[in-house]
Amino acid sequence: MDHVQTVVVGAGVIGLAVARRLAQGGHEVLILEAEAAVGQHTSSHNSQVIHAGIYYPQGSWQRALCVPGKEMLYDYCATRHVGHQRCGKLIVATQEDQLGGLAALCEVGLANGVDDLVHVSVSECRELEPAVAGFGALSSPSTGIVDAPGLMLSLLGEAEAGGAVLALNAPLEAWQPVDGGFEFEVGDVAQTRLSCTNLINAAGHGAWDVVGGFVDYDPALIPPRFMAKGSYFALSGVANPFKHLIYPMPDAGSLGLHVVLDLAGQVKFGPDMEWMDVGPLEYSVDPGQVGKFEAAVREYWPDLPNGALQPEGCGIRPRIWGPDGAKSDFVFQGADVHGIKGLINMFGMESPGLTSCLAIARHVAGLI
Repeated sequence: MDHVQTVVVGAGVIGLAVARRLAQGGHEVLILEAEAAVGQHTSSHNSQVIHAGIYYPQGSWQRALCVPGKEMLYDYCATRHVGHQRCGKLIVATQEDQLGGLAALCEVGLANGVDDLVHVSVSECRELEPAVAGFGALSSPSTGIVDAPGLMLSLLGEAEAGGAVLALNAPLEAWQPVDGGFEFEVGDVAQTRLSCTNLINAAGHGAWDVVGGFVDYDPALIPPRFMAKGSYFALSGVANPFKHLIYPMPDAGSLGLHVVLDLAGQVKFGPDMEWMDVGPLEYSVDPGQVGKFEAAVREYWPDLPNGALQPEGCGIRPRIWGPDGAKSDFVFQGADVHGIKGLINMFGMESPGLTSCLAIARHVAGLI
């Protein structure tokens, strides 16, 4: 039976960042990806925003990894020529009674180490973004955008340069701990059986399926599984009036239908938030939602023309909290949690996972 030191399950942005970090640290790494290409789900179906780290509570992994991860990602993109832009964002108070919430959000951000936040008056907001209506805003200059597919290709290239091997169409199936590591099957045509010393579950939506392949894993350690769909509508036939990302005040479930810019200057709005039944990932957008999107966008862009929005894809977030629960943090399960040496499970790796990918990789390497 062939043996490899470390197996990373999942070739999304987090799995690739982990594989790169370990390969460059001297690990022999095999990346198993169930799909026919890398980054086919959460990593490529998102807003491609580099988050500043404003929203996350003190003591959370999201806060601890997003703030340093942002700077790591900007440095990586600049030195590897990965497309990115520090376009900044404005969080807009669309109602006067939201100004207190805007000030409180600034305090949270400052406590998180986001020290470049600036309150923007109505007149200043008009100067920065003439099309935007509101009672004031919070400016976040260190928020930006990134070419997520380009980032993943760069991470993969560096992982492979360090000796990592990528296997596509290769889902991890049955696996079990053995002395000194794990034995497992790869669900390819030949039903390959291998062994490894370390097994890192970075499978995103598939993380629950990976754990399900080990029948003796303590079910009490497996968090609940929810799927949150977020659709986008693109601006069509109208010139882009925005220079920054524009966000409304966040609500309990999401950051709101915000202005999403790409590196080509195209505009879309979203994502909304719709709870789905757990099942196959399906990325269609209901055109009938356009009225809801138009109403939400007109709260901060009242001059949105009629008929200017067209369906533009969606993302599905792998959440461990549902409609009746409080927001949950990233979950890392190492041997200190489950008692199995060499195994790391990650659950609930949604936003700000893209921003934090390099910091997450550093953390996982430390656990190994």
